[in-house]
Amino acid sequence: DICLEVDPYACCIVPERREELTTEGGLDVKNQQHYLGQFIPDILSSNTKLSFFIDPELDQIKATHDLGVRVVEIHTGKFSRYFNDKNHSFELNRIKKAADLCMELGIDCHAGHGLNFQNSEEISRIPNIIELNVGHFLISNAVIDGLEPTIKKFMKIINHSGI
Repeated sequence: DICLEVDPYACCIVPERREELTTEGGLDVKNQQHYLGQFIPDILSSNTKLSFFIDPELDQIKATHDLGVRVVEIHTGKFSRYFNDKNHSFELNRIKKAADLCMELGIDCHAGHGLNFQNSEEISRIPNIIELNVGHFLISNAVIDGLEPTIKKFMKIINHSGI
């Protein structure tokens, strides 16, 4: 209702519980298709670009496609959590496969959650991911280093020109 009333440029549906400090996982589109199908058509027929925040699971992407949603944000939280342990290749592979399926189905693929200077380069090298959502990190880092230097450093990383 808020989305339809405000008519924003974009809206990402994200699962959250009040007790969470941050979103712990993606929306379960597959098991909530009936529920989501009750209000998603109204948003899709508006001017708002609708996306779902989902885990990098192929069945979730297929369910998203079945509902007619053409943008997803892949939850990179597990990848980010495992990155510092150098044990992130399994999650990176899941994200790559999810991005590939998005491309096959005509879904724009974004990615975000826990991305920072250290771990975003590998995600940015996945050709089918067209947007990284890193606002929380950028603003948090900018409090210390300033917004312009933070953005410039991040752009060098994701444009693969080093720091």
